[in-house]
Amino acid sequence: MPPWTATLTGKSAVFITVMCCALAALLSVLVHTEVTRATVSQAREEALSRLADVSAAYKAGEELPPGSGIDPPGLPASLRALAAHGRRGTLVADHNGRPAMWAAAPADGRALATQVDYSQSARTINDLDGAIIGSSLLATGATVLVGAFAVTRVTRRLHQTARVARRISAGDLDARVDDPRTADPSRPQDEVAIVAGALDTMASTLQRKLLTEQRFTADVAHELRTPLTGLSAAAELLPPGRPSELVRDRVRTMRALTEDLLEISRLDARTEQVELDVHELAPLVERVVRASGTDTEIRFGDTGPGRPRTPVRVETDKRRLERVLGNLITNAHKHGRPPVVLTVDGPTVTVRDHGPGFPDYLLEDGPQRFRTEGGGKGHGLGLTIAAGQAAAIGADLVFRNAPDGGAVARLTLPAYARPDDEAAAERRNDPGSGRQLLR
Repeated sequence: MPPWTATLTGKSAVFITVMCCALAALLSVLVHTEVTRATVSQAREEALSRLADVSAAYKAGEELPPGSGIDPPGLPASLRALAAHGRRGTLVADHNGRPAMWAAAPADGRALATQVDYSQSARTINDLDGAIIGSSLLATGATVLVGAFAVTRVTRRLHQTARVARRISAGDLDARVDDPRTADPSRPQDEVAIVAGALDTMASTLQRKLLTEQRFTADVAHELRTPLTGLSAAAELLPPGRPSELVRDRVRTMRALTEDLLEISRLDARTEQVELDVHELAPLVERVVRASGTDTEIRFGDTGPGRPRTPVRVETDKRRLERVLGNLITNAHKHGRPPVVLTVDGPTVTVRDHGPGFPDYLLEDGPQRFRTEGGGKGHGLGLTIAAGQAAAIGADLVFRNAPDGGAVARLTLPAYARPDDEAAAERRNDPGSGRQLLR
């Protein structure tokens, strides 16, 4: 079936068209039957009246009028047989290429018959049928247009509601339908207005709850920074030993958690400014791996035997990109199993481990704060921050599981499109490329 039949407008148009055609067909049959019955009845009465006159003239031995007689030519055989059996009847049949109403009665074992012209009545019925068909088509078209216009007004409001719902699901909590019917309580509301009002109410409630949560997270993180700073300074004054190391380790963990909460609150509030610049991707990735202190293997997808690495430049915020890659590498070592492989292929960076893979909830809905993989250690903030920072720099971060096992996080960065003058200057400064151009 065509795709448009799946829409509400298409279904409504088909339904209206079918109903109009069915109603027009029913009315046409009724009108045609009634008019035909009345016309045939009138012609039959006229033919029987003339047959009575012909019978009287036949009995009186008078000359019969034209078109009348005993077994006249053109008399239908069925009507002749009916009269031969002593019965009277009428029948519409063609005579000399024109419709005629025949009437016959028994006379001395034969058929005394006459006929009247039925062509005018037949034309009247045909003209009526044409008028019925034309008016039915006109009425059906007009009804479909009016119905489609009315349905389109409703579907337009439904599409607006759906667009707002998609914007809300994408994180735009300021989006509202603002249906004018919901602004005035005294105005009658249809079902679409009720749905739009419910969506606006839900969005407002959700926005208030999220803002409350964001403020609470930010306030808690800010309030914890001061005592943690003092606690960290006090821990440094403790005498060396295992208890002191445990205290310092817990203080570092608390400070890292506090900084993560502050970073999430800033991402939620969308108050951070992205500082874009052009960076070569390979050295940046290598520096992140070295800083992580992990045994992470680095591969480059565009290299091979005898083929040098192709420099890839991206326009991004270096600090945020390092934060994303660092969190992905840390998560792979913390929740997966070695080997952990980081692959750079053009502007795409893939981090893969060989552990149990990402849980189903993360693949379906993305990272969730304070929810960890398999109920293990951690706070679920690392991947949440990675996803938020990736969105801030315009990168696409996708989580999936490898077919042969292991979690795969693929980060696709916006490639840097060099201006023509910069590319030309680079070719002029590259001796290798100059020799290639001279060939």
